[in-house]
Amino acid sequence: MAKVTTKAPFRADHVGSLLRPDRLHEARSKFKEGDISNEQLRKVENEEIKHIVDKQIEAGLQSVTDGEFRRTFFHLDFMEHLNGFEGYVPEHGYAFKGEESEKRNVRNTGSISFNQDHPFLRDVKYLIDIVDSRADVKFAIPSPNMFFNDGIRNPDIYPDLEKYAEDIIKTYQDTVQAFYDAGLRYLQFDDVYIAGLGSDNVPWNEDPGEARDNRIDLAVRVLNESLAKKPDDLTVTVHLCRGNYRSTWAFEGGYDRIAPKLFAKGNVDGFFLEYDDERSGGFNPLKYIPENGPRVVLGVVTSKSGELEDKNEVIERIKRASDIVPLDQLCLSPQCGFASTHHGNELTEEQQWAKLKFIVNVAKEVWG
Repeated sequence: MAKVTTKAPFRADHVGSLLRPDRLHEARSKFKEGDISNEQLRKVENEEIKHIVDKQIEAGLQSVTDGEFRRTFFHLDFMEHLNGFEGYVPEHGYAFKGEESEKRNVRNTGSISFNQDHPFLRDVKYLIDIVDSRADVKFAIPSPNMFFNDGIRNPDIYPDLEKYAEDIIKTYQDTVQAFYDAGLRYLQFDDVYIAGLGSDNVPWNEDPGEARDNRIDLAVRVLNESLAKKPDDLTVTVHLCRGNYRSTWAFEGGYDRIAPKLFAKGNVDGFFLEYDDERSGGFNPLKYIPENGPRVVLGVVTSKSGELEDKNEVIERIKRASDIVPLDQLCLSPQCGFASTHHGNELTEEQQWAKLKFIVNVAKEVWG
């Protein structure tokens, strides 16, 4: 029997975002219409975050988040507040299976650096304060590789991709240190870009094979160099996401193409991997995870629907993964967040909490 872990990622963990309650949706709508002030909105956010922190602890989770309740999209709110970027409304939203997302994106407008007044620093300090050592505080931000999505870099400002990469790396080194100085000890990078490099139905993968392999090499280097100066007692994980918008997804494909480089060489403490359905591929790429290396958090429980998985089937899948990666290196979580955007997935809050409690109970049965 593998040991119960007291260090993140935990046996029962979660990606981070949670369904926004109606009260928060209403407050955001009133703020957008100019009916309440930013201070009044933040008061509602604070109260609702306090509530879901308590709920996560009651569910038995060892790590808690703020549910990303202050964000509209999991990544854009962070990205647009770095120096050298701005948010804007594009002609089209992101393409998902069967629908297009709300129109929003970021673009490069100048020299890139970390903003020492970034609003997320205030947010994480508030979260640490209200958790008050009752659990580990987890905070998720977009991976540095998210800035390599098509259309973000301005070639007039950064004609040289290498210079762009250097400034992103330096920005993230400063970002990581700033969150650490704020008191955070469990940071997660959410990465759709590098997950997409393993898929054959993503537009940027129309490059010939060698070009795509070069992109994978660059992505792994950007990740590792962004963490080159991280403090030893800061846990950093990567969540590989295939898109999550109102229970739809953006692309499919296994980890086979990226695993030999990312899993083998990614200098992180854990990988949150999506394994909730057939579009996720098999466990075979896990063979590239080094022994005693990063933990693998198996996302075999879906966040895209409310139906509760069969416990025995989940345990059987964990056992099958343990034929490749030792059980002591495995953990369990939902495959993605429950609300990567403010819209949320197609399930109820009650179903969401049932899923999280289910994960805790399964983890206790598997790991003790």
